[in-house]
Amino acid sequence: MRLFACDNCDQVVHFDNRHCVRCNHRLGFLPDDLCMHALEPRDEMHWRLVTDPERRIRFCANAGLDICNWLLAEDDTHEFCIACRHNRLVPNTGTQDGIARWRRISQAQRHLFYSLLRWNLPHPDRQEDPAGGLVFDFLEDTVQNDGNILPARTGHEEGLIAIRAAEADDATREQARAMMNEPYRTLLGHFRHEAGHFVWNKLVRDVNGLDAFRAVFGDERQDYRSALQNHYANGPPVGWRERFISAYASSHPWEDFAECFAHYLHIVDTLETARAFGIAIDPSGHEEMASEVDFNPYRAESAEQLVSAWVPLSVAINAIQRSMGQPDAYPFVLSRAVVAKLEYLHKLIQDASALSPRTAA
Repeated sequence: MRLFACDNCDQVVHFDNRHCVRCNHRLGFLPDDLCMHALEPRDEMHWRLVTDPERRIRFCANAGLDICNWLLAEDDTHEFCIACRHNRLVPNTGTQDGIARWRRISQAQRHLFYSLLRWNLPHPDRQEDPAGGLVFDFLEDTVQNDGNILPARTGHEEGLIAIRAAEADDATREQARAMMNEPYRTLLGHFRHEAGHFVWNKLVRDVNGLDAFRAVFGDERQDYRSALQNHYANGPPVGWRERFISAYASSHPWEDFAECFAHYLHIVDTLETARAFGIAIDPSGHEEMASEVDFNPYRAESAEQLVSAWVPLSVAINAIQRSMGQPDAYPFVLSRAVVAKLEYLHKLIQDASALSPRTAA
């Protein structure tokens, strides 16, 4: 994630900040230019940009509970920002626990949408695409009559993404991770993985790109439900690490694509963060790229270039984690087969981005 600067005093500002720590100006994120902005009040509901006082804006309706810090134009007909308007069912805001969950969920969701907007990837909502638009349900667990808890299930279906609200609780998420024998489990990872299924619909299936997909990931026409049942019953195939980014990726080509999409976003977002903080990364060929500090991952020439920067950085991050007594932040190995899949995704995303001006930021 990029670092920003307060428009009023030039203090360093982070993506999730609400106020400048130096001058105390209210801050908001404007999706139009993908930047944080210092604001001045115009009245109780509306604000103006410090850098452009004639431009009048307002906060997303979810700002009322400190859920969201994104902005809309004053005359925008939507109540919610470009990320929050995709939500259908949200956590229970009648309790402090529900509000806390909602805040953590929204933070992860806005990180996802930053990437989607940065690449100008398709993200129609259900008004724009009633049959297959992107929509989120954040589901509460069911308490049965005997007091047992029936966990809500994360999943996807034609643009509808369901995420268990309790995954916002660290203890619940860690319990699920251990039970499923996963090396890594985060809210942001859920968002990126499930969004990968939506992206597959829009950038592969709906544009008849199946032949190229199958050449890299295999034939998705194999029965999905049976494939998952087999995975959970028998585990991944022998030698799966040579061909897949995770054990779950080996269950079906759809899951392989979604896992690789999530990791592609992990890699690019973390490399951008490293760049913002001036952490030294030296990918092959970066000298030919016009960049302010070392290497802009959103303008990488290839997945190979991304990986050449990512591997030494992730090794260093893991070593730092171990020095603090923490588990590896990135407990994965990028085999040559996985890099080839990331290369496919890189071309898919770059082509879909269609040289959007946002990719040059």
